[in-house]
Amino acid sequence: MSTELGALRGARVLLGVTGGIACYKAVELARLLGKAGADVQVLMTEAAQRFVGPATFAAVTHHSVPTDVFDSPELVVHVRLARSADVIVVAPATANTIAKMTHGIADDLLTNVVLTATCPIVVAPAMHTEMWEHPATRANIETLRGRGCLIVEPEIGELAGGDEGVGRLAEHRAILEKISDELSHGRDLAGVRFLVTAGGTQEPIDPIRFIGNRSSGKMGYAIATEAARRGAAVTLVSGPTHLADPDRVDIVRIRTASEMRDAVLAHFDEADVVVKAAAVADFRAVNPATSKIKKDAGLPAISLERTDDILAELGRTKTSQFLVGFSAETEDAVPNARKKLAAKNLDMIIVNVVGGPHAGFEHDTNQAVLLTAQGDEVDFPLQTKSAMAAAICDRIAHGCRFSKSQ
Repeated sequence: MSTELGALRGARVLLGVTGGIACYKAVELARLLGKAGADVQVLMTEAAQRFVGPATFAAVTHHSVPTDVFDSPELVVHVRLARSADVIVVAPATANTIAKMTHGIADDLLTNVVLTATCPIVVAPAMHTEMWEHPATRANIETLRGRGCLIVEPEIGELAGGDEGVGRLAEHRAILEKISDELSHGRDLAGVRFLVTAGGTQEPIDPIRFIGNRSSGKMGYAIATEAARRGAAVTLVSGPTHLADPDRVDIVRIRTASEMRDAVLAHFDEADVVVKAAAVADFRAVNPATSKIKKDAGLPAISLERTDDILAELGRTKTSQFLVGFSAETEDAVPNARKKLAAKNLDMIIVNVVGGPHAGFEHDTNQAVLLTAQGDEVDFPLQTKSAMAAAICDRIAHGCRFSKSQ
């Protein structure tokens, strides 16, 4: 067995199989989980049984396969199953089951167990491209991510009926690695207090207009979600966004750079890790108009002044906090980030080049370089912001353990 899958040995894995043609692949997934040392309990939806019989999974896992809430004489079988699992894996996960999980619908044994569970949940979707790309499915997936579910993205390949596109169930190895990662990470940040900032700020010109930027808040929200999923106590100071609130995260909402500074300083002393992912405006109007500026009055003269450099202030005043900054650059990204890392007394900085395809502001994906005060340099190729958040938290967890061991 590969050491990369070592966390599977002895793990109690509940494998939920839902009704899609990829059900046949779930049989091999169950076999491989068992081969890696996991104790696998399969649950099947009614639709899944139209593709593969429960007896097939029972033969592979050496456990009978309950298919209904009333299959067992136990009145609360779904509670027992949920409490007995170290991790729940839904693979393949259809659009229908994903929608049920998102909206708390519990109309069969699997969805009852998922709604009861407090353990980590891994979701491996599989469906036709049109269903995967539908706005409803995309919104559901992002909601599950916000609640801490780990999504194993489907791959591009051959689909049912001879079609080809994104929606093919991820390869077994990718799913196994994600499950093992989830189990090994577990709660490696339990007891660590995170302070995360996200989104942009809005500096008023008049009661209607403001100076702002294109930050969507997605990167900061992804980090807050990942840290909470791994057991951290997370406070998220957020500028205006359209994102769903992450589960198990305390949110402080602000609008201006001044409000963000006040909120950050109010929580700074109690934090172990501070991640400043927000894009704070560098300038604000000196004297914002108290009423709407009328265009027929002519071009207004707007005087600007610098906002407070919150990150530099934290770097000057930190005691034991592990301080992480972000840098968006248009040129000389790494050299500029190194200067910022040193000048602001940071422990780590993540820098991305603004304007690259599918990366940076407003995108669901990002490409970046991570630098540390110890001289480490780690390239993050183009990947989802959720995946990057997991990698950043890996580095933070390592850095925090190192600092505490000294």
